[in-house]
Amino acid sequence: MDKVTTHQAQDDARNEEILIWVNGALKRKAEALVSVYDSGFMLGDGIWEGLRLYDGRWSFIDEHLDRLFEAALAIDLDIGLTRAELLDAIEETRAANGMVTDAHCRLMVTRGIKTRPFQHPGLSVQGPTVVILMEHSQPSIPRPIRLATVPHQRGLPMTQDPKLNSHSKLNCILACIAAEKAGADEALMLDVHGFVNTTNACNFFIVRKGAVWTSTGDYCMNGITRHKVIDLCRANDIPVYERNYSLVDTYGADEAFLTGTFGAQTPVGEIDGRRIGTGEMGPVTKRLRALYKELVTS
Repeated sequence: MDKVTTHQAQDDARNEEILIWVNGALKRKAEALVSVYDSGFMLGDGIWEGLRLYDGRWSFIDEHLDRLFEAALAIDLDIGLTRAELLDAIEETRAANGMVTDAHCRLMVTRGIKTRPFQHPGLSVQGPTVVILMEHSQPSIPRPIRLATVPHQRGLPMTQDPKLNSHSKLNCILACIAAEKAGADEALMLDVHGFVNTTNACNFFIVRKGAVWTSTGDYCMNGITRHKVIDLCRANDIPVYERNYSLVDTYGADEAFLTGTFGAQTPVGEIDGRRIGTGEMGPVTKRLRALYKELVTS
């Protein structure tokens, strides 16, 4: 079976020559390294954001930085840079790479280098590690995504709050592995009550009788693209509901799609071996994709 992922991009030879910002210095790929004692490498102790460049502008960058600084506060991590300094560093990296559009940025902050290889955050005394990695990135997803429901959940906030964009992604990686073993591209994850929640990498929506449904948002990453789609529905008289719904509702949907910074709106053609609607991108998804494109390029 052909393999597809929600973050599949065209090969671009320019990405072999990119410069990566590491703690204030621009470095080539082979030299852009972090210590084996780094908290992110050793423990997944860090946070990140994904940014998308359209026509010289980073879409919704204010919201992304709001979320980054909020996450840093939540995990008691001092980023070591002001918001203005971080914006300057992003612009420096973009300019150094000559990027104008169709670029993706992975902005990562960890608790930094540890003095000893153990868990306690007090062992991270050298300050944070900040990395800004940008690639030329044109999405290339050749067909609608196939999902498989997995037993792994996005759980309660007292374990690991799913609203955190954390470096600790093992739960989602295991979900993705389970889905691939089942012959799908990615995983559909339920919440702690058994309602449809999210996928391992994106937010999830269905369309039934012209109305757009998504989860309550209680147990998933409250994605910025997710919010923009909900806002677009409300502004354009498309009924939209944040609600609990089951796999029965999902299998009977007319359309399904995913949202995320990279792929914007990605159609889903099959879930657990059941074709969704026609199996192709449906009219509501097409309309929302056009409205979103207008939003990011206006």
